[in-house]
Amino acid sequence: MLKARVITALLLLGGLLAAVFLLPAVGWLAFVSVICAAAAAEWGGIAGFSVTRRRVYALLLGLLCMAGGLVAGLHRNDAVAPFSLVPVYAVSALFWLLCVPFWLRARWAMPGAGAASIVGLVLLLPPSLAMAHLRLLSPWLLLGVMAAVWVADIAAYFTGRAFGRRKLAPSISPGKSWEGAYGAAVGVVIYGFICFSYVGHAMADVGSVVFAAAALVAFTAVSIMGDLFESMLKRQAGVKDSGTLLPGHGGILDRIDSLTSTLPLAGLLALWFAR
Repeated sequence: MLKARVITALLLLGGLLAAVFLLPAVGWLAFVSVICAAAAAEWGGIAGFSVTRRRVYALLLGLLCMAGGLVAGLHRNDAVAPFSLVPVYAVSALFWLLCVPFWLRARWAMPGAGAASIVGLVLLLPPSLAMAHLRLLSPWLLLGVMAAVWVADIAAYFTGRAFGRRKLAPSISPGKSWEGAYGAAVGVVIYGFICFSYVGHAMADVGSVVFAAAALVAFTAVSIMGDLFESMLKRQAGVKDSGTLLPGHGGILDRIDSLTSTLPLAGLLALWFAR
């Protein structure tokens, strides 16, 4: 199992880097649309859709992602500030910041097919478009945001194993602890300040440092919510993984759960600073 996980991880990383740096803008948009469609098929499985409905739903979300990207101009290298994406990102932010915390607290069951289709749309379309948007700004920016999520996961895992005592959400994900969450936040803050230093963004005063640290901690919290949200829905659906596409890793949703919550916020911040 470990060997399969390592091999799959290396292949995924190699494929991602090749796509990020080599594909033209329209090719990258098509690539993320395919990812969106594949993730939508897995979402349909968690939501209990029939095989036919899953296929139709996946096709529709993939086409919607491609169409939305074309309308926003994400197929052009000069579309660095696609402000038409603001409503898309805003809906995602409201969902994660105002809806998901109550959903996790109450452990609501998956809604009916119609509502689940809408939730899947909010869950998958914004981060897919954000992947296309952030890559237009800079491939390194996209990878940097994704790496922050990976740092949070790795720091949480090792800190939790070493110091974990208090369960974060035992009924949803028994392996996660508050100590792991604190370790994730510390790891992301350190990573963030290293990145700020590398790009030459000096903190002018204490207020700037505090604001940046708070933003990075908030980013970590939203990342953890994305992970917990999918874990809860998988547990309710009675499945261990969202799919079997990635040997040793489960499905695509299992790999992008934290990105679904964080990428749209990063896209929204990118548009805020582009005003």
